[in-house]
Amino acid sequence: MNSSDMVKAICKEQHISIAELARRLGQTPQNFNKKLKRGTLSYDEMLQVADIMKIEYEQSFIFDNGKRLVIGSKYAVVTERE
Repeated sequence: MNSSDMVKAICKEQHISIAELARRLGQTPQNFNKKLKRGTLSYDEMLQVADIMKIEYEQSFIFDNGKRLVIGSKYAVVTERE
């Protein structure tokens, strides 16, 4: 699942249209749809989507030793495997 698919799924779950989300992001629906089709949403835009939808967003890398580099809410943390 790519970021565009995630945004579409979030909108469906939250009962909000893509056009309404675009307006809340301060973008035109046309511009936002182009970004979704190209898959060019930035990390900051994904954080904005999370803020608007009142959900959390994180990205993470998992190392061979089990440590995780979690990036979300504008910070990064390395954690031990749970």
